[in-house]
Amino acid sequence: MVERENRSNVHSDKLFEQIYDYLLERIRRGEWKAHDKLPSIRSLAADFRVHRLTVFKAYQLLKRNGDVYVKDKSGYYAHPGSQSMLGPLNDPIVSAYVHESHLSEIHQVQADYQFSKALLDANLLPNLYLSEYVKKVFDLYPKVLGTYSTVQGDQELREALCGYFTKGFHFFVSPDELLITSGSQEAIDLVARVLVRPRDAVMLERPTYSPAIDVFSRQGAKIIPVDIHPSGYDLEQVERIMQTDRPRLFYLNPTFHNPTGFTVPAEQRKKLVELAETYKCLLIEDDPGRDIYFGDEPPLPLFSYDTAGYVIYLRSFSKYIAPGLSIAAVACRPSFMNYLIRAKSLSDSGAPLLNQKIFLHYFFSERMQQHLAKLRIALAVRKDIMEEELSGTGWQWTSPAGGFNLWVELPASVPMDRLLSRCMEQSLTFVPGMICDPLREPTSRVRMSYSYLNEAELRAGLRRFKEVVFSLLEEVR
Repeated sequence: MVERENRSNVHSDKLFEQIYDYLLERIRRGEWKAHDKLPSIRSLAADFRVHRLTVFKAYQLLKRNGDVYVKDKSGYYAHPGSQSMLGPLNDPIVSAYVHESHLSEIHQVQADYQFSKALLDANLLPNLYLSEYVKKVFDLYPKVLGTYSTVQGDQELREALCGYFTKGFHFFVSPDELLITSGSQEAIDLVARVLVRPRDAVMLERPTYSPAIDVFSRQGAKIIPVDIHPSGYDLEQVERIMQTDRPRLFYLNPTFHNPTGFTVPAEQRKKLVELAETYKCLLIEDDPGRDIYFGDEPPLPLFSYDTAGYVIYLRSFSKYIAPGLSIAAVACRPSFMNYLIRAKSLSDSGAPLLNQKIFLHYFFSERMQQHLAKLRIALAVRKDIMEEELSGTGWQWTSPAGGFNLWVELPASVPMDRLLSRCMEQSLTFVPGMICDPLREPTSRVRMSYSYLNEAELRAGLRRFKEVVFSLLEEVR
């Protein structure tokens, strides 16, 4: 081991945290395999130049978390049940599902029937109309390809978004309170890097958007799940967690929730903002599908009720306006914005200016706003087709009032790893529910997206999916 710098002048709590992080990171990287003996307390104390009790404290926390175990008079060993111990499975995608639960591996699968992608079928977009705006942008901004955007985003776009938010959602923000990012996933990553430190308590919905779990876990957050139901949250549970755990933030997707499709009612939104202010807990509101509603418009965003700066609003337009442009906006007060801009400047020089200018003229055009109504009708039809094809199976789901997904409960006896593998053999993908669970517990739930396939493909793919499920059920009887 490389000798550590002298740390005797560092606060003891920080010493313990650094040693814990060092040991956990090496376990996660697989440098110590299952049942490997770890360095002794004596040797680590010497290497880090700290008291042995400091090392002992780090080992005890690893033991409580199930990452190490102890043999009497022998020392500490890497636990075989640690989440980081990756066992070899035949298919790397199934392996990722079982051991890592990363959504990106499933998205990389080439399949005829992709129920895993909560994106819009490109044929539903007015593509010829978009191409006209690409030409228009080059006429208006002939030097656009030779110019960087500012890190915060194009001033003209931010001004247009301010008017859009004020008129439609009662947002009162200035251009300085908006940041343009390359999609909402970049926005989540920026928020996590700026706000979360190892062992900070972070509340996540259960289930939730899978990449958010990965982002906050990577930051070393202590993740606290909050159940979401068709009627919203148990606000007593939320307040109890805020009281006892003092979480740094609550990441939530209250409108056409991914993956469940649930929408949190307006009265809960107001109360959540009040709780956030009372307990000094930031609310990170992810809102990627607000325009895709099938009846009444959804309630106003939480940000609309925020007067004290406890809500950071992430609004993505990627999924249904132009996925290839990958445009999202972050709205927050200046105290946070300065840190977000600084963090983004370390990654890039701003979202591509060409993408921002195309989006500006395309999205705010009268024709595109009229086209959104057609999109809502088309996706409502596809949702109905999926529900029609799944009716009669005995499977359970709550019909969403908008969004892209059904959250379907299959029979508990279906072996999910075998189902995933068998479906991929049949050129079909879906999202296993465990991927969306912050606790990574097995579940019979699956996310099925109806937005990516056309109507004929939906019917054919769903019939194939049902055949695979019923075949597996016969095998396990």
